[in-house]
Amino acid sequence: MLAAVAGTLAPVLVAALQRGWERAEARDLVLMQDCVVSPAGQLPFVREATDPILLGVHPARDADEPGLRGASEVEGPSRNRDGPRVPPYVPRDVHHRVVELVAAGGFVLLIGESTAGKSRLAYEVMRATLPDHVLVAPLSRTVLAAAVDRASRLARCVLWLDDVERFLGPEGLSRSSIGRLTSGGGHHRVILGTLRSSEMTRYMSHPHTRPADATAPSEAREALEQATQIRLARLFTTDECERAHTRVWDSRIADALARAGEYGIAEYLAAGPELLGDWHDAWDVGNHPRAAALISAAVDCRRAGLTRPLSRQLLTALHGAYLEERGGARLRPEPHEDAWEWATHQRRATTALLTPVEGLEPAGSVNVFDYLVDVSQLQTAPAKRVPDRVFTAALAHADGNEAARLASTAHEYGLYAIAARAYDRAVQEYRSRLGATHPKALISQSNLAMLLRQLGRFEEAEHCARTAFQGMREVLGSDHSETLTAANHHATCLFELGHLEQAEAAHRSVLGARLRVMGAEHPNTLASRADLALVLCQLGSLDEAEAQHRIALDTRTRLMGPEHPDTLSSRGSFAGLLRRLGRLAEAEREHAAVLEARRRTLGDEHPKTLTSRANRASLLRRLGRWEEAEREHSVVLEARRRILGDEHPKTLTSRNNVALVLRDRGLFEQAAREQRAVLRMRIRALGPEHPKTRISRRHLAATLECLERGGGPG
Repeated sequence: MLAAVAGTLAPVLVAALQRGWERAEARDLVLMQDCVVSPAGQLPFVREATDPILLGVHPARDADEPGLRGASEVEGPSRNRDGPRVPPYVPRDVHHRVVELVAAGGFVLLIGESTAGKSRLAYEVMRATLPDHVLVAPLSRTVLAAAVDRASRLARCVLWLDDVERFLGPEGLSRSSIGRLTSGGGHHRVILGTLRSSEMTRYMSHPHTRPADATAPSEAREALEQATQIRLARLFTTDECERAHTRVWDSRIADALARAGEYGIAEYLAAGPELLGDWHDAWDVGNHPRAAALISAAVDCRRAGLTRPLSRQLLTALHGAYLEERGGARLRPEPHEDAWEWATHQRRATTALLTPVEGLEPAGSVNVFDYLVDVSQLQTAPAKRVPDRVFTAALAHADGNEAARLASTAHEYGLYAIAARAYDRAVQEYRSRLGATHPKALISQSNLAMLLRQLGRFEEAEHCARTAFQGMREVLGSDHSETLTAANHHATCLFELGHLEQAEAAHRSVLGARLRVMGAEHPNTLASRADLALVLCQLGSLDEAEAQHRIALDTRTRLMGPEHPDTLSSRGSFAGLLRRLGRLAEAEREHAAVLEARRRTLGDEHPKTLTSRANRASLLRRLGRWEEAEREHSVVLEARRRILGDEHPKTLTSRNNVALVLRDRGLFEQAAREQRAVLRMRIRALGPEHPKTRISRRHLAATLECLERGGGPG
């Protein structure tokens, strides 16, 4: 029987180093403190791994326990009431393909929903195919570097990475560490990993489906792209169910087959649906609402981007708001200790809703059942996003990699201020541990610049982007993809500051490099075309702007589909060009279509949705539909004030838009009052010579002229 070891590292390692042990032996000591070991305390052979649960396979309910609510009972002597914690293995349709891949060596990654059976498939293939290989199974990212080093010195081994997302980030899995293990000859090494579908989506590794401004860590994407990926469906196929029928002597298999049309067999065996029901039922008055709130907090911490075990302190601090949202004292919540006992109690011999993790500080840390996270993610509408408070609390517990994950998720939600704080935290963490010129620190700094720009802090953003770009050019080279991304961020900052000629030159330079390095259809190349078109439009070069917009829009529509975020951005930008060209009816139709798609996919208050609504309202004003335009601009203004603050540049733009409609309606004094306020704040925020400040002056002057004449706008 193997064991998972998670001990105190520092004293042992210090003693080893003091005795002058070789560096490799010291790294081995590090590894043995947090990995799966044999009874002798050594790395085991695969054939010794007889407990799949230790390697991440979900346990099943005991054979003598009742099945899921409403499940059919199978009568007769075939019902086994005395079985192990895992039922007999049912081979999946991809089993032989995985055997071939594992036998060939390299990085094999099984992807699917929680409880799809990924870990069980990987375990059974490994045991049957590579019994004499050494098993290297680290339990956390902190020892992965030591695990890779040890595996690289073995001729035959399996590096087992269940839930690969736990091993991505600093000192984690990377293109170089994968190459170190799998390249060359004279060995047979396998990296065998599993990854939930929602996590794969987070990293969006395929360039034709990833938004060009995606902020997911590029090193993690590159690592995942090195794997041969096998997708595993949650529901069993007809052939898989037929194979399961040969194993109905185990009552759990028989029960699962009775519900195979609704649930996956592995999903049912792990009691996923039933534990989900327990969590939902716990919200009932007088049941276990406090425990349900603790679980909700844990699920949202995972959805936000925290991957490490969650501290009891963090979840306790967060859960009160969930209780209040559901009714507070009216739910008659149980005492705290009762809530924790119920939430961490092992159910039906399978798993707990919150599973305590031994040997970690702070004491009492837990993992949430990943099935609950997946279901919540799949069933959550944009309006039910992770609350802001969760990001703020989680950030205090995050390392650099988790801070970057939190920033990426917050950016997806349009929570730019939170995302900026998270990237700033990531920059500081990486600088402290890896140095100011390490690529991770520079990439996070470049992403921080993008968020500062979106927050309207243009001077800070330009400085941040410029120094990140210069650092990457020196460390990574001028044509590296991350260097070009940083250069593009810097060019956009120049545009926002009103330095149009400099922005045009910078965007042309990035576009030329991306065409040469990435090709004409890469998402980043298309993003450069779209960015250059915006600058050209502001410079009055409308013919070239239209040509660049059309190339970007047509290519994005063909490759990504009509509702991909990048395609919608292109449609919105092209509608703006149509407006400049005087084709107002076409422009209004395009803006309306983009707005409808963004409301459906992002929610009503995402910044991009509000931008679309403001753009359409401006078209309505130009078309003379003033009351409708004022109503739409006022809704956007209220939302931006609440989300971004009174002095954010986008809030000021909305306030100016409302003032323009007031002027159109002949309400000159109200319009002038608003425009004076906008001008004062733009001078303070953007400077007296910024293009938007000059626009405010012109608008105010026109309104004052109307006041003097007592007539309509000139």
